[in-house]
Amino acid sequence: MFEHIERVPGDAILGLIEAFKKDTNPQKVDLGVGVYRDSKGNTPVMRAVKEAEARLLKNESTKTYIGSHGAPAYSDVVLPMVLGSDSPVLAAKRASATQSPGGTGALRLAADFIAAQLPGKGIWVSDPTWPNHHGIFTSAGIELHKYPYVDADNRLDFSGMLAALKKIPEGDVVVLHACCHNPTGFDLSQEQWQEVLGVLRERKLLPLVDFAYQGFGEGLDEDAYGVRLLAEKLDEVIITSSCSKNFGIYCERTGCLIMVAKDVEQMENVRSQVAIVARENYSNPPAHGGAIVSEILGDAELTAMWREELTEMRDRINTLRRDFVDALKPYGLDQKYACVAEQRGMFSYTGLTPEQVDRLRDEFGIYMVRSGRANVAGFSHENLPYLAKAIAAVND
Repeated sequence: MFEHIERVPGDAILGLIEAFKKDTNPQKVDLGVGVYRDSKGNTPVMRAVKEAEARLLKNESTKTYIGSHGAPAYSDVVLPMVLGSDSPVLAAKRASATQSPGGTGALRLAADFIAAQLPGKGIWVSDPTWPNHHGIFTSAGIELHKYPYVDADNRLDFSGMLAALKKIPEGDVVVLHACCHNPTGFDLSQEQWQEVLGVLRERKLLPLVDFAYQGFGEGLDEDAYGVRLLAEKLDEVIITSSCSKNFGIYCERTGCLIMVAKDVEQMENVRSQVAIVARENYSNPPAHGGAIVSEILGDAELTAMWREELTEMRDRINTLRRDFVDALKPYGLDQKYACVAEQRGMFSYTGLTPEQVDRLRDEFGIYMVRSGRANVAGFSHENLPYLAKAIAAVND
């Protein structure tokens, strides 16, 4: 029965990992894989996480299921982190949280919910967007469309985005990146979020806000501006949150689907349907990552430690962005790549062409995806001079 099955190309980023491993260039640089790295190139376990896990190991008494919606303790700490501790949405009990296997799992729950409960509605994603958005929504049977986000000069095309949103059919779903836009790093300002809100309200569009990198842009609360604005001003919002990145627990796959409804009764109706979607996908989410987050955010000392570590990670990335542009000054390329310092999060749409990316890989052992997206966390003060020299060479 398997004789007709054809081999398909592997994931481009996974392919980069293998190619990087085989490269013998001692100066090789990996800017492809989307995980945080410290100055030594490692993805460390945060001190707060290690302490939380030690406490969990000592006190854990069961390995039983935690339910389709996950552990209540996880929802109790994630909802205030995302929506704000003084959120009127939480006060009105309009929000419901469902623990999921990573932000990707939350997106899949959202996709299946939309397909089942909002049949015939299309979904709109930014051009470009995280590539897996395409696979998740189309595999759920939802018709996918694009709205412009970056122009030909590698700048945020907000006017084009807004004009496209104004033409979207009423009732369709719009995917928005809360912060640290993946793959471009271009984020909306508070004023731009206000304009987007106006269009969403006017066109009666349903926002699905992908909130994968809270704390990696400007700060935990600052990065949540758009999410909280939409949740407080609109009757219905879908939010997919991830703790995998900001707690550094990538392999624990720790996410959350947050549904915001008009009132308590509608929220309970929606929550009941989400439970069915979760049950049909994976029955129960994994418990350990959520327990780590709950342990940290439920303890003042661990919370302070975690916030300090997250601030260190964010500051390091933002510093590296500025240092990258400075390293290009001797080559007269600092203005051309000034956008890298303006972007936020781990990713940067550098503006490098596919051909330039190929040359960087083949001639210098510098690896990134062919769109020119680079993981800024792969920069270091040791490799920046080499990177700058290589980029200058492919810009000749």
